[in-house]
Amino acid sequence: MNDLLEGLLEAIRLLAGGNAELGEIIILSLRVSGLALLISTAIGVPIGVALGLTRTRLHGLITAILYTGMGLPPVVVGLFVYLMLSRSGPFGVLGWLFTPRAMVTAQTIIALPLVMGLTMTAVRSVDPALRVQVSSLGATAIQEAWAVLVEARIGVVAAIVAAFGGIISEVGAVMLVGGNIAGKTRVLTTAIVLNTRQGEFALALALGIILLTLAFAANVALLRLQGRT
Repeated sequence: MNDLLEGLLEAIRLLAGGNAELGEIIILSLRVSGLALLISTAIGVPIGVALGLTRTRLHGLITAILYTGMGLPPVVVGLFVYLMLSRSGPFGVLGWLFTPRAMVTAQTIIALPLVMGLTMTAVRSVDPALRVQVSSLGATAIQEAWAVLVEARIGVVAAIVAAFGGIISEVGAVMLVGGNIAGKTRVLTTAIVLNTRQGEFALALALGIILLTLAFAANVALLRLQGRT
């Protein structure tokens, strides 16, 4: 209990004092996770809508693959990205390993199945009568898809929120491909691990509280956006 109280006071002190290092860590955390979320949303929502609106013989296989991807262990994704970006890997020439770009890549791979799968589920839950009604009014395929997407917006926003929560709190993948380098690739989760190992429990708790606060604020913002849509 004392450690928790000390962590709370430390978090307040760090935030009130405008700690430069902490500010860099927070900004990098939001930049990496935000960019990964943006990419996965831009790719995953259209694909999820398309999968939700179509029925093929491979429907069951595609669903199984997506649901498997939603449960991918982040550390396995990190290992895969590490091997792809290492000097001996096929993309080693890019020089992305141990940079924020590698971290964004790993987090995008983690978030993409969540966005696609949950969007697909949300679209399938829309009353089929809506498509019939819109189609009878002369809507194009794109207009029909948009109408369904608007109707399923609550589920789509939930997909985005779930994806953000999954990547902002992820540690294994970003540590593997980012290396937890101070001032370069250190984010909130990896900083928490480092301070815990060094016995700086109060600082680790403070960072954890900040991480939870950021995740809560982002989720509230997304939900408010959902209400305005």
